[in-house]
Amino acid sequence: MGNVERIAEKRRKRRNIQGAVLATIGIAGILAVTMIAPNIFQALPRIMGKKRYKLAFQARTAASRLAIKGHVRFVEKNGKKWIEITDAGKRALSIEQQKARLLAMRGKRWDKRYRLVMFDIPQKRKTMRDSVRHILRECGFLRLQNSVWLFPYDCEELITLVKSDMRIGKELLYAVVDSIENDAWIKRHFGLQ
Repeated sequence: MGNVERIAEKRRKRRNIQGAVLATIGIAGILAVTMIAPNIFQALPRIMGKKRYKLAFQARTAASRLAIKGHVRFVEKNGKKWIEITDAGKRALSIEQQKARLLAMRGKRWDKRYRLVMFDIPQKRKTMRDSVRHILRECGFLRLQNSVWLFPYDCEELITLVKSDMRIGKELLYAVVDSIENDAWIKRHFGLQ
């Protein structure tokens, strides 16, 4: 495994732990900081083999990163430190749930319609443009052109959440089309019939 692959693997693991922390807090709404690690054990059973102290450290680190992103906040109640999900965290959790739903749709019955996502985000907002591309790539969209992406299943809810979360409106368009010329390669890519 090369250096680039190791870095990508570390980032993926970090996102998984952050996602588990966010999901755990999202389900509970508020959680005692001391309860983060035990609940993560339930949320991520495949990493149970790790030593408890290492996982507890990673969970607390993930919680701190989520707080920096504004997805959770630490509060003190009755002398105890608690962590609660914010509105931004709820939106991020909804986006993650939609991503998981779209990934699970592969191989499902297709309604013979394509969903196009097109965006025209200016260079001065490059970070946002890259974030949109990253989300679409993670969900399994196919890039037709730099700013035109395609998915064969309904994904309007995800696009609505992304537009709301990133505060972009007319710069990101969603379209449903019945046909695309020379689409045999697209059907092969998605395994459609």
